[in-house]
Amino acid sequence: MSTLSLAVRDSTTMLRRNLLHARRYPSLTLNLLLTPVMLLLLFVYIFGDTMSAGMGAGADRDAYVAYLVPGLILMTIGSTTIGTAVSVSNDMSEGVIARFRTMAIHRGSVLIGHVIGSVLQSVLSVVFVGVVAVAIGFRSTDATALEWLAAFGLLVLFATALTWIAVGMGLISPNAEAASNNALPLIFLPLISSTFVPIDAMPGWFQPIAEYQPFTPAIETLRGLLLGTEIGHNGWLALAWCLALTVLGYFWSKSVFDRDPR
Repeated sequence: MSTLSLAVRDSTTMLRRNLLHARRYPSLTLNLLLTPVMLLLLFVYIFGDTMSAGMGAGADRDAYVAYLVPGLILMTIGSTTIGTAVSVSNDMSEGVIARFRTMAIHRGSVLIGHVIGSVLQSVLSVVFVGVVAVAIGFRSTDATALEWLAAFGLLVLFATALTWIAVGMGLISPNAEAASNNALPLIFLPLISSTFVPIDAMPGWFQPIAEYQPFTPAIETLRGLLLGTEIGHNGWLALAWCLALTVLGYFWSKSVFDRDPR
């Protein structure tokens, strides 16, 4: 069997294993998924009128729902990938990886299975949050089929990038609790981005922190694709962040995985 065929076969097996684990132990995924849903409901129904007043004249709760949802969708991806960090850490600390290393399987298939499984879970989580958003009034304005396709591609790229980073965090963590703590920036960063309020409404000293991070350009690009707002240079920045984080996460994870004796 060729190296490529072996890699595909073993990666498929590892993907099936991870999906079975997610089905048998859904509590972690549900807990992480409920965070963006609860934030969505909280900011729409509790803070919606107040937050929309800060968006300018004529803005109402419906306008704030449209503004909020793209950021919450990307926050959902960040939440879902925390489960990946925990899953990878469990595999490393419980000795499963050590056993896999003694078997005649493609070495990278273990990590690839985790990554593909996490991306699939992220897409399903985004669909769920999207359904909740539509139920409370979110509507996409005049988005074409090409823009919807571009939005889906952005979400998959972003999920892949964050998943590789989460895999690296899981590999360096001694246990599941540490992995969950190490991956907290994947939830914290959206809180200090343009998810909830425009960057212009933030204090001047804080605006660079919110602007120069991976979530903000991705959020603004998704808003532009779904709502017709100006994308500007955010599209290229979002793509650059996705590619940079994917490459960084891949080589970081591969380096740690190859040397970690656990």
